[in-house]
Amino acid sequence: MKAVFDDIQVIGLGQACLDYLGRLRLYPREDEKCELMDLHIQCGGPASTALVTLSRLGIKTSFLGSISDDLFGIKISNGLKEEKVDSAFLKITPGYTSQFAFIVITESGNRTIFWHRGSVPHLRAGDIDLSPFSKARILHLDGLMIEAAQEAARQARSMGLKVVMDAGTMRDGSRELASLVDVLIASKRFAEPLVGDDAPHEKALEALCKLGPKEVIITLGSKGSIGLSGDEIIFQKAFPIDAVDTTGAGDVYHGAYIYGLLQAWDMPGCMLFASATSAIKCREIGGRKGIPHLEEIKEFMSGK
Repeated sequence: MKAVFDDIQVIGLGQACLDYLGRLRLYPREDEKCELMDLHIQCGGPASTALVTLSRLGIKTSFLGSISDDLFGIKISNGLKEEKVDSAFLKITPGYTSQFAFIVITESGNRTIFWHRGSVPHLRAGDIDLSPFSKARILHLDGLMIEAAQEAARQARSMGLKVVMDAGTMRDGSRELASLVDVLIASKRFAEPLVGDDAPHEKALEALCKLGPKEVIITLGSKGSIGLSGDEIIFQKAFPIDAVDTTGAGDVYHGAYIYGLLQAWDMPGCMLFASATSAIKCREIGGRKGIPHLEEIKEFMSGK
């Protein structure tokens, strides 16, 4: 008999990795040597970190991804368990390498990411079966494993789930995937192949909406975020904060935005909550250590 996961509200499909994060005062030039101030090891990855954010906010989640049985994979798997993210459908293929990243953080809080997707095979369409998640409400995708993501989106739509996509980089198949998405949360560079580098944000939003999503948001880092819902443009300023590290801020934004969708908030409400949550995360190094719980977010937003 097939297991049923009727307590899961959000399914996430995409990347999970292990991050090595090193801080330094000034980024070196090529062929120079530079001593790190310190080194941190945390789990990361867009889809999985969004689910960790939701888990800390009290939402039951399940992650679908692909790792190997190497040291990185073991830490990734343990990290999901520690954060109470279900991983019953996490595919583990022995004998390969899992995804990892080395992230350099300067004193300004900005980061440079060197990453390797690993050698472990991606999930394929045949690996995807969402039927056990009988009560799920949202599917969240980060768009790296296009074939599996498209199949998951089709299944989700047939089940009546809302599909949310973290659109970081335009890849082969990204446009087709976007056509299956209800809410697209994109980086500024995702729209560049459609409108060019210097196009106004409003033009980028319109171009992304034409791909199919009903709602589109573009995250702008320290400048906030801008969204389009129907004919309405919504702008949300970033919360002022002394950022220690911006790693994972976008991933946390996506998870917090999905929390707002589950509460039936409108776009301005979702954007406000997501902006506050991602700002708090930036107080700590790494994509996950600083992810807040709900009471902390409420206190932050009230100015206490």
